[in-house]
Amino acid sequence: MRPQDIKIDDPVFLADGSDPIGAVRRVMLNNRPEIVIYVENAGDFVVPLAAVKDVHFGKVVLDGGALDAKLRQAIGHSHDAEDAEFNEHSEDAGPHTHRRPSTP
Repeated sequence: MRPQDIKIDDPVFLADGSDPIGAVRRVMLNNRPEIVIYVENAGDFVVPLAAVKDVHFGKVVLDGGALDAKLRQAIGHSHDAEDAEFNEHSEDAGPHTHRRPSTP
């Protein structure tokens, strides 16, 4: 991994091929080797470079086991707003949905 390859706005992932959990906001390589990432629905978090597993093709992949509990919890809720929006729209989704028949 080459920390100098990390750029602001790079998407952040927990695994290759997974959905992004946020984006890089700041890169600090000098005195404190860490990055600041924005996690959707949770805000900014400081991540030590030791928790960065890989950097390639403009993506930053984190080591989930090296993250603190607060960040792991935020990541677990990073797509809650999207899920709520999906559920809201699925009410009107049409005949492929399974709805309980209305009673007279």
